[in-house]
Amino acid sequence: MDANQLDRQVTVAIIADHEVAIDGVRAWVDRDPGRRVRIVASGADVDEVLAGPGGTADVLLVDLNLRGTLIVDRIAGLTGAGHRVVVFSAHSEPEYVLAVLDAGAEFLDKDGSREHCVETIVAAATDRPYVTPTTAGAMIADARPLRPALSKQELAVLKYWFQGMSEASVGARMSISEATVRQYIDRARTKYAAVGRRASTKEALLARAIQDGLIRAADITEYRSRAIRPES
Repeated sequence: MDANQLDRQVTVAIIADHEVAIDGVRAWVDRDPGRRVRIVASGADVDEVLAGPGGTADVLLVDLNLRGTLIVDRIAGLTGAGHRVVVFSAHSEPEYVLAVLDAGAEFLDKDGSREHCVETIVAAATDRPYVTPTTAGAMIADARPLRPALSKQELAVLKYWFQGMSEASVGARMSISEATVRQYIDRARTKYAAVGRRASTKEALLARAIQDGLIRAADITEYRSRAIRPES
């Protein structure tokens, strides 16, 4: 799907165990003037939703708490399988938000869902980062705000990408989708932007990562001379 212009409605499957939550999302989607999102499935069980029309939905909107259990570990499995995931939850403490972001998903605070729900879903479907106030707050509250904590998956993607591999090749190497590769790259950029250290180009992002000790220049020899050049 084109990141700049939607050529069709974004399809979304809702995974939640409270009908009131599902009804709330339906109401927010129905109020969108552009009718950009269409709900194609809903249910309380991840596997059951994926076995039906939800399995091919553009985005999965997943409640972090299903039947009294926080499913943070399951989120990484969904994104790793190529699903675009937006987690919505009342558990908006920074540690939960950061765990969701590190798993490759977007986070949507239930308290702010009405304002940001459709925008977050559309952004996820088009592989664009969308930072809500809750997400930005969690990033800024990170223990090392000037040195963003990139996840292992984000670092692995960046290392391969910096070595000259295409996004498709990185995805094949890591057994994840090309869209997920782009999401990890955008996530790294978003984390740097959230602390006032923008990295809009590939070279700038590499320079940031090397400066912060997240990636060794020796591991990216073909880019080293450009990465360590001082920024103007």
